[in-house]
Amino acid sequence: MNIFEAILLGLIQGLTEFLPISSSAHVQIAQELLDLGTLSKPELTAFIATIQIGTELAVISYFFKTIVEVLKAWFTGGFRPWSKQDSNSKLGWLIIVGTLPIVILGLSFQNFLENDVRQLWIIGFTLIVFGVILGLADRFGRKTKPLSELGVGSGIAFGLGQAMALIPGVSRSGGSITVGLLLGFTREAAARYSFLLAIPAVLASGSYQFLKTVGDLPADLLLGTAVATVVSFAVGYAVIAWLLRYLIRGSYLPFVIWRVAVGSLLLLALGIGAI
Repeated sequence: MNIFEAILLGLIQGLTEFLPISSSAHVQIAQELLDLGTLSKPELTAFIATIQIGTELAVISYFFKTIVEVLKAWFTGGFRPWSKQDSNSKLGWLIIVGTLPIVILGLSFQNFLENDVRQLWIIGFTLIVFGVILGLADRFGRKTKPLSELGVGSGIAFGLGQAMALIPGVSRSGGSITVGLLLGFTREAAARYSFLLAIPAVLASGSYQFLKTVGDLPADLLLGTAVATVVSFAVGYAVIAWLLRYLIRGSYLPFVIWRVAVGSLLLLALGIGAI
């Protein structure tokens, strides 16, 4: 892997991690197109786990003030009766509750998810199917509820949507945002909670994979990995800021079109043996 390939993968990771188009799908497709077969599976896994740290730091940096406020409120008032807690301590509990589905399902089906479903054929179909579902949710969802109307039931539902991202091609943000739209939340509220909800899961899984595989990074790949990580951080931060502004007036239709187009092209390429 040369520096150009490392930068390109960092750019793809940063661009796709927070958009509802599936970063895992795009990174895996890029691996095939760049023909990174010279890297062993442990080396490639270590590289991807490391550059994901960049996007994790991006979401923490962007929401740092909110994170501090939620943590402070949760530790000081989070164990009072629910009716006496303020909005930030309640949000802390809702993030915890919403994280449970992906933790439980991820641990229960870890081996199956890591070895049996990470196939390009599956990615092609999930890009299309869940893209269409996102489009329908965006078209027919009421889009009237603010984040303040989030409750335990809807928090768990968001979490189940996020857990669907354990299937490559679904998208962590896409799954939870789709559920939020179906529940009637505004586009911006669904995206904002989706990003906050992803922090514990992304931090835990990313840190675990990083610590587990970082020793497999060869010395000649360290520079490219560092560069790609910086790129993924900078691009990821910019994408979060842009998307939340865009969703005040824009729809998810461009992302639906992108998902269906990429999924269709991928299935076509696989069908004719081009990949």
